Parts: sequence; structure tokens; C-alpha cells
Amino acid sequence: MILNYIKIAFRTLLKNKGYSFLNIFGLAIGITCASLIFLWVEDELSFNTNFDKQDQVYYVPTNQNYEGEWRTFYSTPGPLAQDMLDEIPGIVRATRSSLEERLFAVGDNSITRRGRYADVDFLDIFSVKFIEGNRENAFRNPEAIVLTQETAEQLFGKGEKALGKVVRVSNKDNYLVTGVIEDLPNNVSFPFSWVAPFERYSDGAQWMTEYGSNFSDTFVQLAPEANFNAVDNKVRQIVQQKDEGSDTYAFLHSIKDWHLRSKFEGGEIAGGRITYVRLFTIIAFVILLIACINFMNLSTARSEKRANEVGVRKAMGSGRGRLITQFISEALILSFIATILSIVLLAMILPQFNLIIDKNLALGLSNPMHILSLVGVAVVCGLLAGLYPAFYLSSFKPVEVLKGLKVTEGSATLIRKGLVIGQFTISIVFIIVTILVYQQIQHAKNRELGYDKDQLLSMRINRDFIPKFNVVQQELIRTGSVDNATLCNSELLNGGNNGSGFKWKGGTDTEDVLISFRNVTQSFFETTGMEIIEGRGFSNNVEADSTSVLISESLAKMMGDESPIGNIISREEDAMEVVGVVKDYVYGDMFDASDPVLFMHFHGYARYMFIKTKAGVPINEALSDIEAVMKTHNPAFPFEYTFVDDAFDAKFKNEQLIGELSQIFAILAILISCLGLFGLATYTAEQRRKEIGIRKVLGASVSGIVKLLSKDFLKLVGISIVVAIPLAWYFMQDWLQDYAYRIEINWWVFAIAGIAAILIALLTVSFQAIKAAVTNPAESLKTE
Repeated sequence: MILNYIKIAFRTLLKNKGYSFLNIFGLAIGITCASLIFLWVEDELSFNTNFDKQDQVYYVPTNQNYEGEWRTFYSTPGPLAQDMLDEIPGIVRATRSSLEERLFAVGDNSITRRGRYADVDFLDIFSVKFIEGNRENAFRNPEAIVLTQETAEQLFGKGEKALGKVVRVSNKDNYLVTGVIEDLPNNVSFPFSWVAPFERYSDGAQWMTEYGSNFSDTFVQLAPEANFNAVDNKVRQIVQQKDEGSDTYAFLHSIKDWHLRSKFEGGEIAGGRITYVRLFTIIAFVILLIACINFMNLSTARSEKRANEVGVRKAMGSGRGRLITQFISEALILSFIATILSIVLLAMILPQFNLIIDKNLALGLSNPMHILSLVGVAVVCGLLAGLYPAFYLSSFKPVEVLKGLKVTEGSATLIRKGLVIGQFTISIVFIIVTILVYQQIQHAKNRELGYDKDQLLSMRINRDFIPKFNVVQQELIRTGSVDNATLCNSELLNGGNNGSGFKWKGGTDTEDVLISFRNVTQSFFETTGMEIIEGRGFSNNVEADSTSVLISESLAKMMGDESPIGNIISREEDAMEVVGVVKDYVYGDMFDASDPVLFMHFHGYARYMFIKTKAGVPINEALSDIEAVMKTHNPAFPFEYTFVDDAFDAKFKNEQLIGELSQIFAILAILISCLGLFGLATYTAEQRRKEIGIRKVLGASVSGIVKLLSKDFLKLVGISIVVAIPLAWYFMQDWLQDYAYRIEINWWVFAIAGIAAILIALLTVSFQAIKAAVTNPAESLKTE
């Protein structure tokens, strides 16, 4: 019985190859697009799921109050981990941790890797699996280090034992390899290539053992039977108990939320990547729905062609149930063929898609869940797309169709028009979203930054390099490829060190204002292109300027309407004189106002060197000259750098992802809609061929006939525009609310999207309309 249905279905599909192809191709594009999104969503949801204790592991951020607003930070006081472990029942492990980048050398072989200084509980909390050595002995030696397998192989060679061997770190200290662990998967929120005892990092520094200095990541593990709410309540109280008068509190953040729910507002979780996961999941279903709508449109449009078939089958005894089964079988066969074609398309598209989203997704056909998912999608699409046409086609009365009476489409025409409107509404919304996301990114990128990011290099340095800086700076300038160089304790675009508790005369009470610190050399402002709008910069005499500071424009405004030059800023025992004001610049959140900044003429804590290359000098030549100088004065360290403009572009990663995917989905949605529109235009031209022939005989022009055939479709697109505009405005207005620095939605965006939709529809329909209009009327009017 089933084989019989399949044979009949295949014969019917082969008989109507043109429509079958449109259906298959439309469904294949929809399934391909949805599959790409589902693969991305699967990867996003898989983050941190490889850890054995994922139900008990928590990160400990802090909420701090500044100017009446709770702000969330990932850094905590050094002693917090041990105090929680000692005093809060339910916490069975706790660790401090600091993410650092270090140079590792074995003989002439050297590599730079990011890893963590941490307490021994770190190894248990993150369920690391030892290949060499064991957890019990890993940190017994204070000079110990545990390497991942990849790092060990890069240092000692593949297949070589690393346990017990010595690694030179930062060309200064020797570390003993006490363990090699399995590499972490890519889907980890806190990756690391090595782990070393935290004591090696703290080195007895007093400030690291005090509350009030937030610098450390803190992780804890709860007992399986622990009550989360009870433990979290105690965690929220402990900072204020240890640091009386503090307006800071810690809280627990589950490992399951690290990747997807990492955005905080007012001290509470306010979303994160989970927003994009939900958004793109909805988009996947919308694209599939468009493809199914396409199928329904083409199937019901051919009702007159299949009326005789239905009449004959019913006359020969086929019941309505058998006809429904046959039509659904056809839909399912088309759907499964489309699914197979989508697998081919996925294999072709996936590498390029990975480049766009910066992931390494795989089709994974060896995964039974992926196969079941594809089968499920094929079945659902087949049923969804085929049910209405099956019930509609099987309802024809044999007496009427066999007498040659015209099939009355009734509600089918209205439904078909409604589906076309739905398809183009979604397509137009995608076009509008793509334009507005692009505008928002460009708006933020093109705002006044307060510095010149072009031709600016950033290089990480070690403390041994700092005394050599003046010599290096002069030699770099002498190459003729460099304008200037400077040192700073922080990356230009990131928040860096900050604090509160500053006092000054005038203005309002601002002791709880969060201020960022920049420890810089005299050449900082010239190198970065920052503008000093009042007063002076630092002099060459570091000692004479040791108590002088420059402040950002926003901080100057807090001091009142008077000039801040000469004002004294104090904090505890320190007093500093304001000698200059720097124009505000953008760092941290590219879409929001940045915190005020205080610049100090002290570079003993410098971690970065910025180099401005000369305009007109080819970048490869400049890099070669810089590398030669660095190799002379810093030979033990590899020449590694980043361009500040590249780091700036990376700040827009999420927004660019939305924009690029919206663009792809808009194109695919339009393509699917156009396939359906093309099929409907073909059907309309066939249905009205005699009418067109008569009109031509009576003198109708080609342009008049094209207009006649096109106007009904353009009306539907016009309705789609009217529906899409308020929908797109509502969704994008809501999306833009997340950005303090945002665009206004202009009317011309909707005009462009509407005109684009009309032109696309017109081009699609015109092909068939022109073909019908130029056909010889003798061909269309002759009787069969």
C-alpha cells in the first residue's frame, strides 16, 4: 500500500517537473537556512556543558554602587574565596584566579599563552583530566605549573613527556611541569592553556590579601545537597561583614549562565547571548514557514490542473482519505528530496558560514540527533506544507470537474494571497532590520572617538622592558617609520584599573564616582592623538610631575563651572594637582558614555606600549623596522602586536553578527518568496493565456498586458509593505533601547525597503508576464 502511494506520487511529481523543482528548491533553501541556525544555536547552548560538576560550579561577581546605580564587575577581593570556604556551609571548594599572558621558553622554542594563576581547588572545580601527573601533587611545589596537552606538545614536541621538565617563563622565572591535562574544548567561557599556583602570582603582596582591592576572579563549588538560595544569601552578606561600610556585595552566577546570560543591568541578569539564541531560533522557524508557505501557494495554485485527476480517481472509487494520503505522500517525498538537497547545500555553505560567525561548526551526520533532527524537519515541513493542499484538492466534486465546469477556488485564492502577503512581509522586515543594524554599527564607529585609532599598534610588554623604553622610543623614531611611542597600564579601548573615593573642591559630592586610572608616559597624548583642551600635558621630568594629573572633560565638568586647573584631587593620603584637561574619549562600551578618566605620569605599572606609525610609510615596512628594534632590545620575546583599529572593530562583533546574518536571511527569504511568486506568475499566465491572446488580437500592447498581469501581485506586495513597516519599527525600536548611543529610525529606511520589495517582485513577475505577452495569439487561441 505504502509503496503504491510512493509510486503514484513519484509519477505525478515527474509529470509536473517545473512546479516540483520550485517546491523542492524553495524547501531546500528554507531547511538549509534553518539548519545553519540550529547548528549555531546548538553550539551556543553547549558552552560549559563538558564540565562534570556543572550543576554545582559558580562564578562570584560583585555588584558595586556608584552614584546610586548598581554596576556588576567580575573582579573580587583576594581573601574572599578562602573566607567563603571557611565560613559558608554548602561551599566545598573555592579558588582565586587571575588570567595572565606569559611567554614560555624551552631552549630556543618560545610561545606566548594565556593561562591562570589559581588555588589548587581550581583543578577540581573545572574537572581537569590529567594525562601526566595528578591533582594531589600538582601544586605541592610552589614553582609548579600544569600545562594543557597542546601547550606541552608545542614546547617539548609531540609524544615527548613533559612531567618533571623545566619551563622558562617571561625570560625570568623557572617553572617545574607537575602535570599535563587534556585540552579544553572550544565551547568554554574561561579557557586557559596553563595553571600555576596563585602564590606565585601574589608573591606576598599585602594589597592582595585585603578587602577593597578587587582584582581576582573567584570560583566556588557547592555541595550537591546545598540549598542555592541559602548559600547565595550568605555570599551576598560576606563582603560587607568583612569590609564594614562597603557598598559592595558578591553573588553566585551559575556556570550554565556564564555564556548565555552575562549581561547585567542594575545588578541583575538582563540577558546576553541568550537574546540572540532566541531571536535566531525564531528566525529559523520563520524561514521554514516561508518555505512551507511557498509550497502551499504553488500546490493550491495548480488546483485547476489537478481537478480532472481528482475527478477521475473519485469516479473510480478512491475515497477522500486515500486522496489526502496521496497528496500528503507527494508533499513528504518533496520534503525529503529537499532535505537531501539541503545537506548538499550545507556542505557547500558551512565553511563560509563559519567564517562569518567565527566558529568551527560541523554538519555532524554521524551524530544520530542530527539525522533525527533532519528527518523531523522533513516530516514537519512535508505535513505543514502538504496538509492544506491535500484537504483542498481532495474536496473537489467529481461530477463538476468531469463535466468540465471551472473549479471554484473560493477561499483558496484568499488564502493564497494572504500567504504571499505573509512571505513578503517577513522579507521586507528582514530588509529593514539589515539596514538599521548597519546604520547603528556605523553610527557608533563614526562617532567622535577622542583618539586616532588608525596606524596605531598595541604591544604587550613585561616589566623588564620598562627601563629600556626611553632608548627604544628614540630608536623607533629614528627609523623614520614611527611618529611616536608611549607606555600605559591599560589597553586603550578597555576599562583598565578604576576606583572611587576621590575628593576635590567645588562641584557636587562625587566620592562614589567610578574613575578609571591611566598611568602613562609623557608622549601618551601625542601618540594616541588625544586632545588636551585646557592646561598642559606632562613634562619630560617624571619626578617634577609625580603629583600632577590630567583629567578627562567629563571629570572636569563634575568639579563645577570654574576651571579645574590647579584644583587638588585627593584620595586618602594622596593629593594630586590638575594641570590639564583631555577631551573625552570612547572606551569600554562603544555605544555608551565612558567613565571619567584620571591620567598620572607614572609608568612603573605599564603593561602596554602603543606605537604610532608614520603616515605614508607602507605598513609592512614600518612593521619590519619596529621588529628590528624590538629584537635588539627585547630578544627573548616574540614580536607580537595588534592594530588598535582591528581591536576597535572587534568591539562590534555581536552587532556585526546580527547585521550579517540578517542580510543573509533577508536574501534567502526574498529568494524563497520570489520562487513562489515566479510559480504563481507562471500559473496566472497559463490560466489567462486565451484572454491574453484575445486582448492581443484586439490590439493590446505588450506593455499593457505586462501591466495587467503584474498589477495584482504588486497590490499584494503593497499590502505587505503596509504590514511590515509598523512591525519592523516596533522590533527595531525595542532593540535600539539597549544602546545609550543610538540612531533615530528615519522614514527613508522604510521607503528603501518598500521600493526594493516592489522592484524585486516586479522583476520576478515581469519575466513570465513578458513571456506571455509576446506569445503568438494564434498559439494560445487554437483549440486542442
